[in-house]
Amino acid sequence: MQQKVSPKQMLTARGLKRFLRNCAGIAAVEFALIFPVMIAFYFGSIETTNMLTANRRVTSVAYTAADITAQATSISNSDLADIFAASSAILAPFSTTPLKVRITSVVAYSSNIAKVAWSDGLNIAPRSTGSTVSLPSGLTTAGSSVIMAEVTYSYVSPISEAITETITFTDTAYLKPRRAISVARTN
Repeated sequence: MQQKVSPKQMLTARGLKRFLRNCAGIAAVEFALIFPVMIAFYFGSIETTNMLTANRRVTSVAYTAADITAQATSISNSDLADIFAASSAILAPFSTTPLKVRITSVVAYSSNIAKVAWSDGLNIAPRSTGSTVSLPSGLTTAGSSVIMAEVTYSYVSPISEAITETITFTDTAYLKPRRAISVARTN
């Protein structure tokens, strides 16, 4: 004996079949599901690009500060102020408030022990004159000197609430003086 289907059941079954065959709203549903992921990837790529740019600029600040200093035979207070101003300009459009730059002239004496001849800093304390500095091996020989520029930048995300902690970028550049055995410090 064949089972009877009520009109209400037929309507429900037909309606369900028709709903399953109708593809008109599928694109809207797919978009609604994928949209949050697309937005997260978009802002994530912007944030990654900003962090990479800030890191690259920290490296540029270190090498530029060391390079400008290494080209001089002597450095005065106004010269250092100009170098620190140029260093800050390289970092634009990022905030320069968390930027720390320390420029140090390191001289290797007769036993090749590297000691600070002079040091000055922007938003950081200078190294003590006469203090010993650890340099990469082979960088100096007895009687030579090197300009060391240390840069630290605390990056804070301008657009993301997901990255709440500060990311610190650091770089150190070492360059030998070009016009003298060591760069003198004047006032």
